[in-house]
Amino acid sequence: MTIAKIYKPSKTSMQSGRAKSKQWILEFVRKTPAIPEPLMGWQSSGDTQKQIKIAFSSKEAAIQYAEKQEIDYELINPQKRKLNIKSYADNFSSERKVSWTH
Repeated sequence: MTIAKIYKPSKTSMQSGRAKSKQWILEFVRKTPAIPEPLMGWQSSGDTQKQIKIAFSSKEAAIQYAEKQEIDYELINPQKRKLNIKSYADNFSSERKVSWTH
């Protein structure tokens, strides 16, 4: 039985844009735990499905693919972004709650 997770990736803190966060990803869950290799210490596993990530243009397309291929899936819905809009001019506003200290 294959298990996958379907999610929409969020942007990392190193990105300013959201270019690669518009697609939905179907990623397989690892069946066996990763084991450190004795020589180099790298993580290794016999499960190669973990390396596969399939991108879809919509959530419905990803779900349809998983159901057609008889893959059990977990759907992870994205969280809403909280926008905190600021302006440089707000630093000098007369309605500022904290006094300017420079």
